[in-house]
Amino acid sequence: MMKQNIEPQLMKNGGTVDLSLVESLNYDEFSRCLLAEVERGGRVAALFGVPGVGKKDDLELFAIIARDRHATIAVYRTEVGTSFPSLATSCPQIQLFEREIAEQYGVTPTDHPWLKPVRFHRVWQGETDVWGRPLDRHPLPGDMEFYRVDGEGVHEVAVGPVHAGIIEPGHFRFQCYGEKVMHLEISLGYQHRGIEPMLLHGPHPSTMAQMETIAGDTTIGHGLAYCQLIEALSGCEVPARAQAIRAMGLELERLANHVGDIGALAGDVGFLPTASFCGRLRGDYLNLSAALCGSRFGRGLVRPGGVLFDLDPTLENAVQTRIDEIEGNTLGALDLFFDAPSVLSRLEGSGHVSRSVAEDLGLLGVAAKACGVPRDSRFFHPTGIYRKVFDELITEETGDVWARAHVRYREVIASINLLRQIGKNLPAGPVKVPVGPLKANALAVSLVEGWRGEVAHIGITDADGQLRRYKIVDPSFHNWSGLAMALRDEQISDFPLNNKSFSLSYCGFDL
Repeated sequence: MMKQNIEPQLMKNGGTVDLSLVESLNYDEFSRCLLAEVERGGRVAALFGVPGVGKKDDLELFAIIARDRHATIAVYRTEVGTSFPSLATSCPQIQLFEREIAEQYGVTPTDHPWLKPVRFHRVWQGETDVWGRPLDRHPLPGDMEFYRVDGEGVHEVAVGPVHAGIIEPGHFRFQCYGEKVMHLEISLGYQHRGIEPMLLHGPHPSTMAQMETIAGDTTIGHGLAYCQLIEALSGCEVPARAQAIRAMGLELERLANHVGDIGALAGDVGFLPTASFCGRLRGDYLNLSAALCGSRFGRGLVRPGGVLFDLDPTLENAVQTRIDEIEGNTLGALDLFFDAPSVLSRLEGSGHVSRSVAEDLGLLGVAAKACGVPRDSRFFHPTGIYRKVFDELITEETGDVWARAHVRYREVIASINLLRQIGKNLPAGPVKVPVGPLKANALAVSLVEGWRGEVAHIGITDADGQLRRYKIVDPSFHNWSGLAMALRDEQISDFPLNNKSFSLSYCGFDL
């Protein structure tokens, strides 16, 4: 008999809970609770499978629901057999998670509206493939069926997966009528690395290095998410000074990428002054990261228990002085871009995504904020120093390329102010403390607002305190579907501009 009032296990970001406290629901109860959460404004931060500890074919599903308005996280749990009813039609933001579970464990989400592979890798568990692909060879992208539109005057344009220069591999298939795009299908997974399986039974000596390369442009974001999770599972209290330095590293990462993206947008519309300026300015922010830790991408800065590098008074003053110097050039280059009529004519109205579509798809970060959807873990689920210094929730309303660019512009200003505020008020004390063993049979959740949006890491330990499951959700996992929707009824020639306005990660998706 189905329970009427089910109370999930609630927790805070950066917290942990004993697995025995997370009730296992039957699937009908589980699905009813998930749909009710989304209806009330919650969002699916993660939905993933965990092999059971009993029979070989046991598979548990865990859902991590972010209740932004209440600054809490709800955890739901159920057990499924070889199949389970899909919720994707009622809750589109779940569709990609269900496909991922099907690919990883050979379990079928029945009645899924468009069940197809995600990353083209062998199943983790079981002896059958949902798509009937032979298991004696590695699955190939060519095994996938693509959506097609038929009719007089309709044609198909296939781009990639190999692109010019150093662009990562991804396949884009456009269904067009003349120049108008009716449908865009995006197929990724060409550089799948199997990161999540490598993390099992850890932490390992190589784990931190792997975290820093999940998405190289989000080294601090993913590294910090991992560290917060390990600290939660071990009960470690990070020193206040280390929390401040971590935030400086995260905001420098945001600045470098936002400025670089605006410069790239300027290049796409042929506005060379800002394109040239931002290329140099991005390097200035990367060099500030190198001043903190020796790496322009922030590698080696964040570690469980704190940070590896402190700021002496001389370096503190030098960083603040350099920020003051770069700020004027940054704002000058960006103001020039947003004041140019030729630029605005290309950005405004292009690649529109409505607020309702953004909410249905569960978009995050810049992509969501541009549609008027308030999403920022620093605001709704703050950890560390962000509990004290961050109170600015940035959104735009138009949901187009201009809005995505302007969110970046406003976040640049906010990040510069944060760097100045944090740097001038650095707490005294140590920058690292020891980290003890992990709690056994526990679950921890860590959300970090990376520059693209929320980075989610979830860890589950076994009876020995080792990682039984480690789930990673890069914001690009949510947002690629948003890019496909932005191209509906757009000119195919505007794809590069729209693609850059989302600026999504291939490798962050291809775990």
